[in-house]
Amino acid sequence: MKGFCACFRLGFAAVCVVGSVVGASQAATPQAYPEKPIRLIVPFPPGGGTDILARMVAHELTKAHGWQFVFDNRPGAAGNLGLDLAAKAVADGYTMVIGQTSNLAVNPNLYTKLPYDSVRDFAPVSLISSMPVALMVWAKSPFFKLGDLLDAAKAKPAELTFATTGNGTIGHLSGELLQRAAGVKFIHVPYKGAAVAFPDLLGGRINVFNASVETALPQVQGGTIRVLAVTSANRVPALKNVPTVAESGYKGVEASTWFGYLMPARTPQPIVERMSIETTRVLNRAELRERLSNSGEQITPGPQAFAALLKADLAKWGKIVRDAGLKVE
Repeated sequence: MKGFCACFRLGFAAVCVVGSVVGASQAATPQAYPEKPIRLIVPFPPGGGTDILARMVAHELTKAHGWQFVFDNRPGAAGNLGLDLAAKAVADGYTMVIGQTSNLAVNPNLYTKLPYDSVRDFAPVSLISSMPVALMVWAKSPFFKLGDLLDAAKAKPAELTFATTGNGTIGHLSGELLQRAAGVKFIHVPYKGAAVAFPDLLGGRINVFNASVETALPQVQGGTIRVLAVTSANRVPALKNVPTVAESGYKGVEASTWFGYLMPARTPQPIVERMSIETTRVLNRAELRERLSNSGEQITPGPQAFAALLKADLAKWGKIVRDAGLKVE
């Protein structure tokens, strides 16, 4: 009987070990992934540049593989709320988030306390796009070039307003850099996203709105706004008649915001790699590549490039935030 019990215990242990190995293998095997819809958290409201990019690439993944995505827009605190939600999600491959320069590289330097760590709490999947900020005004605005706006700001210090999609966004920091370069003072008005900022811009209640080129393009095409300048080193193909801030006479205001997919840390690496490979494939399709390059700048997709850029930009924007004396409690 003792021998039977010993054998039973040994056999049961062996079954447990085999079962755990099989379970781990299944959890880390990407061939069957995904078997259910993937929740894609967007840390800004629908209709803005971040939301547009998230849906654009996810749509291509759906076309290529039939994968289903459930979009979960969670705006607030300049993208911090959505990123925190993703950081705390189950790391099973069925939660993904789109992050950008502001909430991954700027906010850790700007906010005195964040509920997440942008390096420790996420597994980078792939960069999607990088694009400059567009300085846009209402189509009925009296400002036709950047110089007009800055002349008015000099004549009325701290009276004109510049809106952004939140504290710590690249729109915010590019506005701070422009004020320093031009020797002017605006009132910063942070919104929770482009969708809530546009009504005030189009109603003449704010003077200029700093947001990504992707955010501006639908409004430009609809004739409701015009772009005074972009913050890239070179002109953007989609806005080829719009000068850069440097061309307008103000150096040191180059700023771009990148966007990328991430998963919670500890997501099985084979799943992260599968999503990265498939995302890179759709990004390399001619139609999508042309659309993204038309409104932005060249990026290298993949988790390694994403991780390296994040590390570099944490240092870069940390210095800019410190030099400008910015801090959000």
